[in-house]
Amino acid sequence: MSRPAHIPVLLEEVLAALQPKDGGVYVDGTFGAGGYTSAILGQADCAVLAIDRDPNAILRGRALQSQFGDRLTLIEGCFGDMASLVRALGHENVDGVVLDLGVSSMQLDEAERGFSFQKDGPLDMRMSGQGLSAADVVNTFDELDLARIIAVYGEEKRSRAVAKAIVAARNEVAFERTLTLAATVERVIGRRPQDRIHPATRTFQALRMFVNDELGQLAQGLTAAEALLRPEGILAAVTFHSLEDRLVKRFFTARTGRAARANRFAPERDETAPSFRELAHKARKASEEESEINPRSRSAKLRAAARTRAPLVPLDTSALGIARMPTMAEMGV
Repeated sequence: MSRPAHIPVLLEEVLAALQPKDGGVYVDGTFGAGGYTSAILGQADCAVLAIDRDPNAILRGRALQSQFGDRLTLIEGCFGDMASLVRALGHENVDGVVLDLGVSSMQLDEAERGFSFQKDGPLDMRMSGQGLSAADVVNTFDELDLARIIAVYGEEKRSRAVAKAIVAARNEVAFERTLTLAATVERVIGRRPQDRIHPATRTFQALRMFVNDELGQLAQGLTAAEALLRPEGILAAVTFHSLEDRLVKRFFTARTGRAARANRFAPERDETAPSFRELAHKARKASEEESEINPRSRSAKLRAAARTRAPLVPLDTSALGIARMPTMAEMGV
């Protein structure tokens, strides 16, 4: 029996955090296949503003609109821009925001999107279909920048060797297909029977994150959600690897006041009043049962917090301490 194309991860935990209520307005910043959106709309007589940068996801979502009518609004765009996107529709504040980060199961399953190192397809990886593709990056960036991208976003220990092999191979024939790149990386890293992940996993993750500026979008999305949420509104973020989770964790640490004072006896200043209240000190993880049913959930972590009444104080996202490459825009590409 084939498994469904997409199964929402930690769905019950996300709903328990959001507590959808009648009359509420919620933002699903990463609509995908609409799993969270459907569940939220099914739990209360509320509205969902669903955002996705992938035009294919928006097209697939039209079927849900026939089910939920004007309670569902589909918005093509980046969730980092959610504040402006949502306010353009007349909503100054919302009751909850959910973010399901990373690449979706559907995108991995569609070989022509170029996200998978296990299926042959064009080396693309662009979620929006716009801008430089992964092929553009591996075929034109110099060896040092490639090594930095693979090291920073993929946390690949042998990033220099991988970058050197990519440059040597492209001097013979330009990279156009996913399996060609995967094979090149595998020759460098090697593969042992006991290895849990494919040797190209980290390189493909790095290219995808760089091409789509995923960490930059996440930092913008967290601060945009903070600006949109009304008091007691909930921000729930589901992450799938350490870079995402580290950023979310540091954001909540900074905004809940846990990192605000060097001395716990020192009085808080009004301008640093916590803008969020943590719902739990530790991230929620999938149960063994869910992990068996949906292997994608094994690495998932949910962090959630409630917005306080504290006034919004702009956050310098560089203070979140996430090492990163310059984006393509910052590099002038």
